[in-house]
Amino acid sequence: MVFRRGKNANPPTDPAAQQDERLIFAAARGDLDAFNKLVVLHERSVLNLCWRMLGSQHEAEDASQDTFIKAWTNAKSFKGGAVRPWLLRIATNTCYDVLRSKGRRPASSLDAIEFETEPDWSTQSNPVDPVQFAETGDLGRMLEAALSQIPDEQRLAVTLCDIQGLPLAEAAQVMDISLGTVKSRLFRGRAKLRDLLTASPAGRELLLRGDRFSQRESE
Repeated sequence: MVFRRGKNANPPTDPAAQQDERLIFAAARGDLDAFNKLVVLHERSVLNLCWRMLGSQHEAEDASQDTFIKAWTNAKSFKGGAVRPWLLRIATNTCYDVLRSKGRRPASSLDAIEFETEPDWSTQSNPVDPVQFAETGDLGRMLEAALSQIPDEQRLAVTLCDIQGLPLAEAAQVMDISLGTVKSRLFRGRAKLRDLLTASPAGRELLLRGDRFSQRESE
């Protein structure tokens, strides 16, 4: 697996990203201690993605372990840039392998449709992330249940952008798709989640209490 910078890409300027890059290059030279530091820094993010994609703690732990084994094995193929999207891309492919082994195909021809309108539930326009708001209490539990019911590709987009807070460009790198397709999957995933949550009186009440799915806030 090769994760290359584009022609005009620059080295990361964020101190944490620079540290990640130094650690992965050291790992590529065989420095296991450096790689273990990367694992500590990113294992929670990788496990979180695997758990939400697979819905099983056991499978998520196995996929997370496989992700870091593959990252260690392929460290020499890393060509620079942000390490987190590279790791999450490996995790995504690992999860897809598990899903395919179960006969699930995470794809939709509708994904290619681009949307210019920002959906009501959006971390791009809202200062408070509705998923972060929902991760405690009844709404959090209902949201987790709803997440498990939306298509795999849409769940991945929501997980990356709204739960893990990746910029759209990084999510596009992780998913290996265009920016427009990321927006499409986010639009559909958010809309489906909102529909699922508002299908019950309890869900509608909780959403109104949170006031994130029900109305748009100014940017």
